[in-house]
Amino acid sequence: MDRTELRRRSDALRWFHTIDLGDGVITNGVDNSPERLRALHLPADLSGRTVLDIGSWDGFYAFEAERRGAARVLASDYYAWHGLGWGTGQGKAGFQLAREALGSRVEDIDIDVLDLSSERPGVFDVVFFLGVLYHLPNPLLALEKVAAVTGEMLILETVVDMVGIRRPAAAFYPGSELSDDPTNWWGPNHAAVVGMLRNAGFDRVDVMSPIGSAPYRAARAVWHQLKGRNRMDRAFRQDRAVFHAFRTRSS
Repeated sequence: MDRTELRRRSDALRWFHTIDLGDGVITNGVDNSPERLRALHLPADLSGRTVLDIGSWDGFYAFEAERRGAARVLASDYYAWHGLGWGTGQGKAGFQLAREALGSRVEDIDIDVLDLSSERPGVFDVVFFLGVLYHLPNPLLALEKVAAVTGEMLILETVVDMVGIRRPAAAFYPGSELSDDPTNWWGPNHAAVVGMLRNAGFDRVDVMSPIGSAPYRAARAVWHQLKGRNRMDRAFRQDRAVFHAFRTRSS
């Protein structure tokens, strides 16, 4: 399609991811996906490896895995693609338009996290689980399902809370306590995420985003309150974190 048509179709959709569709057309995503990508420390070269992107939404990370040479990429989602929350009514239209514009071979499957298994959709070398964990009422069960489809490496990004507490702990968000979003359920701290991943069957877990110092978190909390994004006391103990988990033996 030509640039004018691509821009028209892109502008008609409500995007979460910011995706460069080519020809100078960039989706108007609410998420600064290229900036978030830098914090994930994805393998630079995924040649010959299979990748599963859980909670793919508009597909930014699935398309990035393909760009890095993955032999096969499967994008999976259910909640976003069935219009159950943000973006209600458009289903997977964003993902489909991006795939068409990019000439991508990324596959897709409609499946809920708790329905994942080694039979469906199968086991993948590398699994992305980005921005999903804290939206799930049963995070440990979800990680057990994710572990079942991970052959080698899991890359997990999530909201963390109770930062600075050394023992495993998690904050529970009743109602719409976190970001006025009723789909946010839990904010585990770093130790809790590591513990859950090990309990789910991963042999090694690397924390890729270290805990910021107290002065840094205090300054950030003040900024969040001034911007009206969060209460200062909550912002001080909350953050986002990235974990790389590995399976070095079959289970």
